[in-house]
Parts: sequence; structure tokens; C-alpha cells
Amino acid sequence: MKELNITTKIKVCTYDELTPEQKKLADTAKEATFRAYAPYSEFFVGSAALLDNGEVISGNNQENAAYPSGLCAERVTLFYANSRYPDASVLKLAIAARTKGDFIEQITAPCGACRQVILETEDRGKYPIEMILCGKEQYYIVESIKDLLPLYFCKNDLG
Repeated sequence: MKELNITTKIKVCTYDELTPEQKKLADTAKEATFRAYAPYSEFFVGSAALLDNGEVISGNNQENAAYPSGLCAERVTLFYANSRYPDASVLKLAIAARTKGDFIEQITAPCGACRQVILETEDRGKYPIEMILCGKEQYYIVESIKDLLPLYFCKNDLG
């Protein structure tokens, strides 16, 4: 039997170590949490995407009593960005979450469904999407969704 080892490169930093562009996106994602609709889980998530045309699009999670009917912040943001600017590529995506009135300590990472949508967005835009995953004190910088989804399924697997 052969063993396969997969490594992921993630930069860990503080807010002060972020670039001005990364800070702006992190701040926008955090602001978006205050517009989230999460009356059931009380887990308020916001995200912000920087497009190659300079636009910044933000979104947040939208829950529904029938849980599968809601949408995560990442998908709200990316679907809106693509509907508004279909020819623009997403360059960066920040994600933040808060609960019980404060931002959560641990890093907020995208769920599996969102990782798949980010992958498709990345492939469609032909650029890796840098992700800024926000915690209360620490931030993770991930160069591409493929670092979080190394054994991914994409359109090439369909054919």
C-alpha cells in the first residue's frame, strides 16, 4: 500500500500584519455579519469579495426555518458578484463570524458546499482566490481554495 501525504500552506497573522487591502476586506466581512439573518442559529457570518474590476461585494448568511433553504455568506456574496459582474474575476474573499454579540475566537472557514462554489468561481475566473479567514485575534491567509479542498471535484471530472 502507498501513502499519500497532502500539505496545506496557511499563513497565520494578526490584524496588524494584514495588508491594507486585506484589512479592508476583513472589516467589510465583519460589518456584513451585522446584516445577516440568523434567528435560529444566532451564528452571524459575513463575507466580502474583491473583484478584478476593483469592486468589493459583501454578503451574509440568510437562514430559513427549513434549514436547507438558507444560504451561507460565501455563496450569497459570490452569486451576487457573478450576477452583478459576470465578466469579473474574484481575487480575494474574506469570511468572518460572530455569535453571542462578539466575533468568534476561532477561524471561520467555509463549509463543504461553499468550498465547492469557491472552487468553481476560482476556476471560472482563472485566478486563485486568496482567502482571509477571520478569527477574533488571528487571521489565516490561504492562497487558493484548492489548499482547503485538495482532492476536489470539478468540471473536468464530468467528462
